[in-house]
Formats: sequence, C-alpha cells, structure tokens
Amino acid sequence: MTEYSHVEMIAFTGSRVLEDETIVFVGTGLPIVSAVHAQYTHAPGLLMIYEAGSLAPILDMGMPLSVGDTRAARRATFLKGLCGAFELTQRGYADYAFIGGAQIDMYGNVCSTLQGEEYGKPRVRFPGSGGAGAMAANCERTIAIMALEKRRFVKQLDFVTSIGFGDGSPDYREKAGVMGSGPYRVITNQALFGFDEETRRMKLLEVKPGVTPEDVQELVEFELIIPDDVKEMAEPTEEDLRLLREIDSEGYFLKRQFKK
Repeated sequence: MTEYSHVEMIAFTGSRVLEDETIVFVGTGLPIVSAVHAQYTHAPGLLMIYEAGSLAPILDMGMPLSVGDTRAARRATFLKGLCGAFELTQRGYADYAFIGGAQIDMYGNVCSTLQGEEYGKPRVRFPGSGGAGAMAANCERTIAIMALEKRRFVKQLDFVTSIGFGDGSPDYREKAGVMGSGPYRVITNQALFGFDEETRRMKLLEVKPGVTPEDVQELVEFELIIPDDVKEMAEPTEEDLRLLREIDSEGYFLKRQFKK
C-alpha cells in the first residue's frame, strides 16, 4: 500500500460517499478534489454546483482553486451567478451540500465563524459561512469535512453557522423553516460518522485501520453512538492516489497539514 497523508484520506473518503447520478454543491478545497475524483471513478454522472453560479462545468482546464474560479464556469450547463446557484438548492436541485467547518456538535450543527464566548472579541475569527449556511439549510443532505480533534468535536458550539439537527428534536428543521433531511456524513482523517435516525446524534460508522472506536471517542467531547458493527475505512489504492494528486497537481489542498 502506497503511503498517503491524512488529507488524502479525507479527500478519498469524500469521494467514496458521493453517489452517481446526483448533484453536489461543493465548497472550496477538498470537496472539489473529492467530487472530481468521484467523477473519474465510480460516479461519472455526478454533477457539481459552484457558488459563483455554475452547474455541471467541464473541468478540462484544470481544477478550480475556488468556487469563483473562472474554470468552474467552463462549458457549464447553467451559469446564472450566485443567486441562481442558491435558487437551484431552494428548488430542490442539490442532493448534497459538501462543506468544511471549524467546530461540529453531536447534532451536526457546524461553526465556521469564531472561537470564543464574545462575538465582538473572539479568540479566533474564522472565514465565516460563505455559502455554507444556506447550503446546509437548503440542500437535501449535508456532508462535512474536518480533522478529528477534540477542539473541533465539541459539546457546545461557540456560534452556529450552518444548521444541522439543532437541539436534536424531531421537528427542529421544519420549525426553523429549512429544507432537506439534514446532516448525512462527517468525514475525518481517522473516522467516518453518520447520524442516528431516531436521536439524530452523531454515530460512528467506520474507523481507519489501526484505530479503535475508543481511540475516536477520546478525540470527541460528546458521547458518540458506537454500534457493534463499526467497519474499517477503505484506504485509497495507488490508482486513487495517482488520480487525487493529478487532480490537485500543485498540492494546493492535498499538501495542507494538520494534527493527527
């Protein structure tokens, strides 16, 4: 097995959870890498929406470095600007929202705004929602990616940027006036998570080879649901890694570093 980085594992797993003949609203960075890899492998009919307003571009001029990169408009079937992109989600034309974040709680609510108790004087100011807040509210299912660290998987968010299942009550999203079924997967370097249908709490689905469910729980502030049938995460093959590195040939996203 060829060696791979933690970031490459996230990108590969992101590709793996995407399905053929669906539409994914991608955020900048690893979601784009994952979606392109999925198109090249098991999901040739996967279509991408970019926040700047394009649907299903042909990426024959290289990988877009942001959702506003002009390469993301190349030969698109739909190109009507930012408002047009979000109108597509409101009309039900997005199966997945693929977003990042700085913090996530047990109900899949995501913070990408700040860290700290005071909004005006945060300890850390993050980039903010971008389009992630609207994507999580309107797309059918939300996929989030982040490193598996206790400071990220928290009991209480410092700020709710992108709505998940709220407080976990069955009708929370309906009362909040948002669409879609909510959080679907959380992808990390060491584990893949889903959500329990009844309680809406985060559930451990897969762990990286050599990692135990107990190891994962140690890196999460809240109590996970850990079923008896937790699986091993699939690892990228040499061909998968070749494709990933070809897609992001300059290493803009795949060469980023973070804690294990």
